[in-house]
Amino acid sequence: MASTDPSASSPPVRDRAGRARYRRILRFASRHLAVTWWFELVLPRFGLRGLAERTRARRMRRFARGFHALALDLGGLMIKVGQYLSSRLDVLPPEITKELEGLQDEVTPVPFAGIRALAEAELRRPLGQVFATVAETPIAAASLGQAHRATLGPADAADTGLTDVVLKVQRPGIDAVVDVDLAALRRVGGWLSHVRLVSDRVDAPALVEEFARTSLEEIDYLNEAANSARFAADFADDDRVSVPDVVWERTTRRVLVLDDVSAIKITDVDALAAAGIDPAEVAPVFAEVMFDQLFTHGFFHADPHPGNIFVTPVPDAVDGQRPWKLTFIDFGMMGEVPAGTRTGLRKLLIAAASRDGSGMVNAMRDLGVLLPSADTLGLERAVTATFARFGGMGFAELRQVDPREYREFAGQFGDLIRSLPFQLPEDFLLVLRAMTLTSGVASALDPAFNLWDSVEPYAAQLIRDERGNAVQDVTRRTLDAATVAVRLPGRLDHLVTRLEDGTLEVGSPRIERQLTRIERTARRVVSAVLFAALLIAGAVLRSGDDVVGTVLMVTSAVPLLHALFAGRGR
Repeated sequence: MASTDPSASSPPVRDRAGRARYRRILRFASRHLAVTWWFELVLPRFGLRGLAERTRARRMRRFARGFHALALDLGGLMIKVGQYLSSRLDVLPPEITKELEGLQDEVTPVPFAGIRALAEAELRRPLGQVFATVAETPIAAASLGQAHRATLGPADAADTGLTDVVLKVQRPGIDAVVDVDLAALRRVGGWLSHVRLVSDRVDAPALVEEFARTSLEEIDYLNEAANSARFAADFADDDRVSVPDVVWERTTRRVLVLDDVSAIKITDVDALAAAGIDPAEVAPVFAEVMFDQLFTHGFFHADPHPGNIFVTPVPDAVDGQRPWKLTFIDFGMMGEVPAGTRTGLRKLLIAAASRDGSGMVNAMRDLGVLLPSADTLGLERAVTATFARFGGMGFAELRQVDPREYREFAGQFGDLIRSLPFQLPEDFLLVLRAMTLTSGVASALDPAFNLWDSVEPYAAQLIRDERGNAVQDVTRRTLDAATVAVRLPGRLDHLVTRLEDGTLEVGSPRIERQLTRIERTARRVVSAVLFAALLIAGAVLRSGDDVVGTVLMVTSAVPLLHALFAGRGR
């Protein structure tokens, strides 16, 4: 297992290939971090913010192209990182997401000889003794494994009642690759924890550990099989959803055998139309199923991209019954929403449906997305203004909005949003990923799809459910008020005593922080002036006295360093 120490100086492997892979990842990350640091932090201090802004899009595209090439060459978790970045349409610019969006489809398959050797070692017998046929050409090749169509042998077919199956096998050597990649990502996360621009807004090492946890679960096929069984149980009585059966007798940690449930890819609108299925009817059902996973069951598919969802026709459907169902596959990446977080998500959904800016901010605080100390009055105004202008719009309508309006909103509220102390609770990244992919798939099915149309009836049902608990809520609030009333006289007496003794002190941490910041800024301005004076004096004196001029120019580096970095560790 990889070391969790971000400061580790060497990869947790001894072979040359592992060390080369580790260092290549770190070289790429350090180079782009240095470029970002120079343009986003250093240049603005010298009044060159405009230059940084003009070159930002070009730098983003260069980074995305470089990472695309790196991920394709290295494979492993770098592909998964690229997939994650491509799905973050909410926080990353299109220069990055567009370049990386097709990364998974470009993975090179492993030659079948390697797949056969690993599968036979896991099953402890030749494939011919287990399967009647195995197709050597994979139906899917992913960063961590690949899948082949097969048919079970007569004995297994009789025992399971299945014939056509999918044989899913890990990529040979993927365990060692994952260990190296996680070690490199932990090192980069450690670097980011010392960059205030990042650390003030996100706990990078915690995000890496969350990514590590889900990645290690994803390469354990026994865990995936158990997830599949749990998901199937959640929707056992739901005619909207189906899940492939697991052939447990032929499943190990590195080999997974499933019923072959291949059908129409959910975003293949032409095939859906040919089967008599209206894609516009599929979109809201898919959104409702995803909402059920998040808000009702608390156990959800965290990777619902089009390759993992089929629309399966139901030829023997009776009148009034839906003639198709959604078939989910690939349960390696799953998320679980704790009861407390699920309550917060429900409040968030209700607030969004009712365009309640204050309720939205309170729900974010309950979820733990906002730290308790955050000053949220400005955020409430921003959310309320956003609802007033863009609330209820679908993606088709949003695309018609004048881009200048977006820029105006970004200019008005961007600094406010960036200044707030956000943090992401456990599994929240997976929630964001699931909802982003859900929205994208639904919009591909129906360009006029409006997520609000699915959110509002769902939120209305949640509101009715919440009203059922209103009596309990009122009782709890009454008890809280009674407790405060009982403690109030003693606390008032203590306050009056401190006033009489003269020991009561009143402070404003916010004002104190601002004064400290002003004092540091003044010292750094003095250092910047001193740097300029020494540099100019040295340049002038070098023409007459080369030694003294050179000494002055070298000495000017001291106040320059102070001007750039003083106080950054505070």
